[in-house]
Amino acid sequence: MVLTPEREALLREWLGSLEEALASGAQRIVFHSGGTRREVEYRSRAEMRSEMRKIKAELGMALPSNTTVTTFSSGFY
Repeated sequence: MVLTPEREALLREWLGSLEEALASGAQRIVFHSGGTRREVEYRSRAEMRSEMRKIKAELGMALPSNTTVTTFSSGFY
């Protein structure tokens, strides 16, 4: 799907709404765009985070990796 400026603006607005809802503990989002009212209730915070990852991927935003770096020290300085 081609990311038009209109779609990008819509996705960025939706992402902002998701981030605000997640921070406040809400699971229902009411979103107004172009005269259209959209209401979504998520089943869990995990579902909300999953939706945020999908939106970020579509927008081409960098997603955090699950890389773990382990360091070792001999204990001598």
